[in-house]
Amino acid sequence: MTRARSLLFAVLPLFAGCQLFEVYNPAPPPIPAQRLQGQLSLEQDRLILTPCGELRRIALVKEGSEDTLRDARNLLDDGGESLFVDLRGRPQGSKRADLDGELHLEQVYRLQNEGPDCEDPGFDRLLLRASGHEPDWSLGVSEPGLVLLRPGQPPLAVPYLEEQLPGGSSSLSSEANGQRLELWLTPQHCVDDMSGTIQHLGAELRLNDEVLRGCASFGGARSR
Repeated sequence: MTRARSLLFAVLPLFAGCQLFEVYNPAPPPIPAQRLQGQLSLEQDRLILTPCGELRRIALVKEGSEDTLRDARNLLDDGGESLFVDLRGRPQGSKRADLDGELHLEQVYRLQNEGPDCEDPGFDRLLLRASGHEPDWSLGVSEPGLVLLRPGQPPLAVPYLEEQLPGGSSSLSSEANGQRLELWLTPQHCVDDMSGTIQHLGAELRLNDEVLRGCASFGGARSR
């Protein structure tokens, strides 16, 4: 046997050991996404999130942050130094000394400069909130049922059935107390035409023969 072939047979077990190490040493699982709410500010074309009740400064990065940057600029043009945001993303570290981390943005549920914020009562128990104008209406959905509010009308509280539809759409329907109600939800960039609030769902409310349109977003009891 030649010296070269002897050397080859000697190192083969080392290659086999490397392959076994790769097989039995899988990559660590990805960090799960987190739902966060807080104040969003714009600093030198960077979006900085300060979560509710915290002092951390977290930069929003990756997919979707460019659209959110544009939306934030538009809302801040109306005045104010920060916005309230409700979002989901995957946390990661940052090498910048002025940051406490970064967030790989996955979904913005709500972005606003007025309305319910960190002190929103009952938000953690809410599955969905929808609202619209002309005429004004608002609807809250939780596990026990939904409640529709309209100026000059008594609250309408009814049970409901939910149906998931293709493409991420869904519908909620109810027939109770002599009323037929249907709420159709579609994933889209939806802007409230009065407040400028941006939400992640378009809403169409059909109440008997009346059709009302608006926007909607998930409450704290639901993230997907």
